[in-house]
Amino acid sequence: MSITGSREYSFIVSGQEIRLDRYVAENCPELTRNQAQRLIGDGLVQVNGVVAKASLKLSNGDRVKVTVPPPESSILEPEIIPFTVLYEDDDVLVIDKPAGLPVHPAPGHPDHTLVNAILAYLSVPPDTGDPMRPGIVHRLDMDTSGVMLVAKNRTAQASLVEQFKTHTVVKLYLVLVKGRLSPEHGVIEASIGRASHNRKRMAVVDEGRGRPARTEYRVLKYLSSYSLLEVTPETGRTHQIRVHLKAIGYPVVGDATYGVKSAFLLRQFIHASRLGFRLPSSGEYVEFEAALPPDLEKALEDIG
Repeated sequence: MSITGSREYSFIVSGQEIRLDRYVAENCPELTRNQAQRLIGDGLVQVNGVVAKASLKLSNGDRVKVTVPPPESSILEPEIIPFTVLYEDDDVLVIDKPAGLPVHPAPGHPDHTLVNAILAYLSVPPDTGDPMRPGIVHRLDMDTSGVMLVAKNRTAQASLVEQFKTHTVVKLYLVLVKGRLSPEHGVIEASIGRASHNRKRMAVVDEGRGRPARTEYRVLKYLSSYSLLEVTPETGRTHQIRVHLKAIGYPVVGDATYGVKSAFLLRQFIHASRLGFRLPSSGEYVEFEAALPPDLEKALEDIG
């Protein structure tokens, strides 16, 4: 089934038996369980190629396909919102996303997003097949600043999506955590899924309930009782950096959801400092960097 402007997800079940509606909600972060049940009731979820009921118990190896239709009444309008362009050619746009700017429309922020800003900046809107997320091939949390990559056409989008899928895109983040993290270099491997006590939050969960996630970190410096890290998420799960660092006991500073509130910051200290990928046009490997924004620089000065 294909719906214009829809998003499709495909999964292969691994782990213990689980109800279909619960599995869909846990593996599609944008959906609550009620929304998952509505999609299943509308015939937009298939198991092994067949429309299934919400109560179906999934088994190892089952193939689940989910089609999420676009919001019925959403119309994207261009909005002039400042952002810094780091690079641009006929295929891609690389920007430094400011903190506080959602990437795309969602419940609670239907406009004033990066997508609205992109539509205003480009003379020709990205032609990538998804009218609600034109050109978006990855995302940053609303309060995360730094390097983001946008595709301008379907060929470029396909190339970039494949690079993200095969983990060949280099992603480096600067992150400040509470505590003096030891060892100074390590890898966190733990599955991430919906938190059982709060469906809007993610958590480290059993392998059968979540999706595999791997995060590498390195301590750049200690500042009093804090650690400034360079973090490389090798997978791209929702809130991965924040959830993994909390799980090992070093919460992100300024993160009101998973970390610790801070007198130095009004938002989480996570900055996408570097992004490396191959240009769709030539295959040349390139890297782009975004300087630490003033609010995060000041936080380091205040702590140091």
